[in-house]
Amino acid sequence: MDTANTGKLFVIEGLDGSGKSTQLPLVSAALAQAGLSNTVISFPNYDNPSSALVQMYLQGTFGTDASAVNPYAVSCFYAVDRFAGFQTEWKSQYESGQTILSGRYVTSNAIYQMCKLPHDQWEIYLQWLNDFEYGKLALPRPDRVVFLDMPEGTAQRLLSKRYQQNEDKKDIHERNLQFLSHCREAALFAAKQEGWTVISCTENGILRTPEDMTQRIVAALLQTES
Repeated sequence: MDTANTGKLFVIEGLDGSGKSTQLPLVSAALAQAGLSNTVISFPNYDNPSSALVQMYLQGTFGTDASAVNPYAVSCFYAVDRFAGFQTEWKSQYESGQTILSGRYVTSNAIYQMCKLPHDQWEIYLQWLNDFEYGKLALPRPDRVVFLDMPEGTAQRLLSKRYQQNEDKKDIHERNLQFLSHCREAALFAAKQEGWTVISCTENGILRTPEDMTQRIVAALLQTES
């Protein structure tokens, strides 16, 4: 890909319940107000047939224990969904110089799939993931990744509120607290290895306001601008 005239790709990452869906429109508006018009995308793309295998996985078709499902196979499910989205929905905007703001991206595989492997295989997995999605599939690399670090207990309370206390609505990731704890550990490892910005969603045990989070996220994203 000729990157001479491409736009920026910003990614907001976080575990389930960390506030990504809330922040995407707020950050998009704040970036636009700062003079950076942008297109918002999000993964998985449940409206696209390319997410069919992702949905089967999350519904438990391949096993209800997320940690026992082959991480490399599942990584491919998510990668195909991203490839389809790029090719059909936002490639032209990106290559014409527009800024893309993404909720989740390749980075999600580093969180939700890498954690299934022994720690001594994490660096090998990251190398494989980068080569597969950015190399073989030629997906654009992000210019900046922000990880919203929400304590698992708080995230679970917010998820329960989202689903109106109906725990059956949670997917195989959301209902497994131990798995999500491993995901957070993997996310912080990947953040250090890949240069992500980590923003805590709480201060002294109290949730930051959405406005405070937006301000912090935008400041982190615009560090790439010079």
